[in-house]
Amino acid sequence: MAGTETLVEVGGHRVKLTNLDKVLYPETGTTKGEVLDYYSRVADYLIPHARDRAATRKRWVNGVGTEADPGQVFFEKQLPSHAPSWIAHRDIEHSDGPKTYPLVNDLPTLIWLAQMAALEIHVPQWRFGRGGARKNPDRMVLDLDPGEGAGLPECVEVAKLVRGLLKGMGLDPMPVTSGSKGLHLYSALDGRQTSEEISAVAHELARALEADHPDLVVSDMKKALRGGKVLVDWSQNSASKTTIVPYSLRGRLRPTVAAPRTWRELAAPDLQHLEFDEVLRRLKKPDPLADLSAGHIDETLGVYRSMRDAAKTPEPMGGMKGPKKAGAAKKGAGDTFVIQEHHTPGRVHFDFRLERDGVLVSWAVPKNVPTDPGQNHLAVHTEDHPLEYGAFEGTIPKGEYGAGEVKIWDAGTYEEEKFSDDEVIVILHGDKLDAKRVALIHTGKGDDDGKNWLMHLMKDQRKGVWSSGPGAKRSAPASKPLRKPGKTVVGTRTGGAGTVHPMLATLGDIEAFTGGDGWAYEMKWDGYRAIATIRGEGDDREVSFRSRNNLDMTVTFPELVALLDSIDGDAVLDGEIVALDDKGRPSFERLQQRSGLTKHGDVEAARKKQKVEYFVFDALRLGGESLVKLSYDERRDRVEAAVREKGPVKVPGDAGSDLKKALATSKRLGLEGVMAKRRDSPYREGKRSRDWIKLKHTSTQEVVIGGWRPGKGARADTIGSLLLGVPEGDSLRYVGRVGTGFSDADLTKLRARLDRMSRQSSPFGDVPKEDARDARWVTPNLVGEVEFAEATSEGRLRAPAWKGWRPDKNPEDVVLELP
Repeated sequence: MAGTETLVEVGGHRVKLTNLDKVLYPETGTTKGEVLDYYSRVADYLIPHARDRAATRKRWVNGVGTEADPGQVFFEKQLPSHAPSWIAHRDIEHSDGPKTYPLVNDLPTLIWLAQMAALEIHVPQWRFGRGGARKNPDRMVLDLDPGEGAGLPECVEVAKLVRGLLKGMGLDPMPVTSGSKGLHLYSALDGRQTSEEISAVAHELARALEADHPDLVVSDMKKALRGGKVLVDWSQNSASKTTIVPYSLRGRLRPTVAAPRTWRELAAPDLQHLEFDEVLRRLKKPDPLADLSAGHIDETLGVYRSMRDAAKTPEPMGGMKGPKKAGAAKKGAGDTFVIQEHHTPGRVHFDFRLERDGVLVSWAVPKNVPTDPGQNHLAVHTEDHPLEYGAFEGTIPKGEYGAGEVKIWDAGTYEEEKFSDDEVIVILHGDKLDAKRVALIHTGKGDDDGKNWLMHLMKDQRKGVWSSGPGAKRSAPASKPLRKPGKTVVGTRTGGAGTVHPMLATLGDIEAFTGGDGWAYEMKWDGYRAIATIRGEGDDREVSFRSRNNLDMTVTFPELVALLDSIDGDAVLDGEIVALDDKGRPSFERLQQRSGLTKHGDVEAARKKQKVEYFVFDALRLGGESLVKLSYDERRDRVEAAVREKGPVKVPGDAGSDLKKALATSKRLGLEGVMAKRRDSPYREGKRSRDWIKLKHTSTQEVVIGGWRPGKGARADTIGSLLLGVPEGDSLRYVGRVGTGFSDADLTKLRARLDRMSRQSSPFGDVPKEDARDARWVTPNLVGEVEFAEATSEGRLRAPAWKGWRPDKNPEDVVLELP
C-alpha cells in the first residue's frame, strides 16, 4: 500500500484509495492504509455478522486524535449520494423521512466504507429479508457496560451469571470483548419473536440479575446508579437500536476491536481488549461466533421444516439431528443448481433451485426452463430448501406435503450475473442445460402474495465483440402483461406468436430530399419505439410493450394499459412512447427519468414526476388480420378507424404531402425532424428500407460506449469523457469522445457501472494515441445517443454533446448515420 493514492480492483469493482499514509490513530501511528489492510483481511469473519443488516457508521475523517485533542466523529446513517451504485442498500422510514442504509454484504463495500474512514460499523439484531421486508431478530445481545470503579473482571463475573440464566432458557451466549470498556453477549434466536418481545425478555433478565445481585448489577441507564457496578444494557435489542458489529475497529485512542472470544479466554486473569494486529494473528483459528451465523441459516430453513414431519418424510432436514435421510449431505461451493422433476397426483412440475447463502433458493416451474427465448414460463417462489436437497431423489409419502416421486432432471453449477430481490440472471452448466443463460424476474406483489416470477431463456449475447461478461446488464426479461385494475394475471403470455421486429428507416439528407406526391410525412417524436401487442378476450385481455431490441417495457410504463380501452380485439401496433415537457413537446431528456425502472415503488414515484404517452402510427395486425402487405395509406386508415384516443393513447395524424410545411411545423414544435414514408410501401418487418426516410434538423448519432477517460480537476474522481464507436466488422469504428451533457451525479453512477464492465484490450479498431493514452476500456454493451455539430473527413464527430441512453437498442442495431 505504498503511496498516497491508488486505484484497486476489489471483487470486480474499482475503488480509489486515497491518503493511505494518513495517521488515523496518533497514539500508535496506525495509518489509513493499515486500517484498509485490516478490513480486507478480516472481511470473511466480519461480513457474516453484518450481512443484510442496515449499517450505521462512525467516521473519523481526520483520525481519532489524542486524549487532549479528540478527533471529530461523524455519525452517519444515510448512504451518501456519491456512493457507488453497486453497494447494496435498503430504506428505513424515520420520523424525518426515509433514510437509505448500506448493507455490508461484500468485500468491496467494506473497503469503500474503510476508505471513507468509517472505523466503526454498527448494525441491528435483525436482517432484511428478500424483497426488503424486516425479519424478526435472529440474535439477542446484552451489553455489559462497567460503571466508574468497575472493569472487565466485574463484566466477566456478570457474564457468567447471565450465561447461567440463558442456558436455563435454552440459549448459549457467546462473548465479545467490545473494544471499548465491557463485554457483549450474543445468543442465536430462531426468528419467531419480534424485536419488542426480545427486548422485553432481555429487560426482565436484567431486572432479575439486579434483584439477585444488587451490589454488582444495575439495569437502569442512569449513570448515578452505576458506580462500581455493571449495567446490563438490554435496550440494544430494540428494532431501532444497533450494536457494533463483531470484528469492527473502535474509534478509541488505540485501534482496539470488538473481538469475539471464548469462555476459556474470559477466565484468564489478564484478560484485555484486543487491538487489530492481535486479531489478525487469530484469524487462522475458527470464528468463536461462527455458530451465531449458523443460526441464521437455521432460521431460513424454519419455513421448510415447519411444512414437513421429519419422522415421516425421507426429505433431508438440513443438519438436524435424528435419523439419516435419503440424499447424501453435499457441501455447496456456492454455485450449484439442481432441477428436480416432481410427480404429484394428477400433475408433474419442476423445481428449480440455486445454492445461495447456505441454502437452496427455490422456484416451482410448472413447465420447466423455457426452450424458446420468445416464450416465458411462470416460476413460483417457494421456501428455501437445505443444501442436502440438491441430491435428494425418492418418494414423499401420501398425506405429506408434496407427496409424490422426486427425481433429479438436471444438476450442475452456475455463473451468477445478477442476484437481487427482483431479478436473477445465471448461466447454467449442467448435463442437459449447458451454457444456458436464464433470467428470473419478479412480477411484483399482488394477489399472488409476491411469489410469482417469470422465467426467461435469454439469447447468449456474450459471444464475439458484444461479450457482456459477468455483471453486464442486458435486455431485461419479460415482465407480466398489463391488464385493467382488478384483473388477475394467471398466464405468462407476453403477446404474439413470436418476437415482432419493427420496420426501420434510413437517414436522409434534409437538403437533398425532394419528396413528392408519393410521400407522406409524420413528425419524428424522439421517444422509445415500442411494439404493442394486445391479446385475449373479455376480462382476460392483456397488453405488452416491447422495444425494437425486444426489451420488455411493459412494467416500466403501466399507465399504457389504457390502450386496452382504446381498441377492440387483438392487435399488434407500432408506435412511440414519448414524454412531454411543460409546453407539450416530446422531451427525450425527460423520458430518461422513466427509463429502465422495474420495481413497483420506483415506477410509481417516477410516474408522479413524469407522464408518458403512446403515439400509435402503424399496425401490423388488427382483429386477427395481418396488415403488413397493405400500403402505408391503407394501414393508416385502418389505425385511425380502430384506435380511439383515450388518456395517454394518441393517434397523431400525418403531416400531409407538403415537405416544406412538415419541416417548418417540426422545427416550430422543437422536434428532431420528420419521417418521410412512401405511401404505397408495405410494412417490411425487421428490415431497414429506403421506403422510410429520417429527415433531421440536427445531427444525431447512436453510439456504443467502448471506453472512457478519467476526468481532471473537479472530475478527478470520475469520468472526463466517454469514447464512442459504431460497429464495423468485428470491432468498433472510433467516432470520437463526449464529455458534455452529463451531471456530476450521472457521471458518478456511470463510473460504477463502467467499472463492472472493464476489459484489458481496446474494442476499437482505431483510436488516436492522444485519446488512447489514459483510456479505460469496457465491454461495448451500452448504447447512447449524441448530438454533434458536424463530422470530419475521417468520420469523427465534432463537438458532440450527450443526449441520453438508448436501452431500447442493442449495439448491433447501431449504424453509421453521418450526413
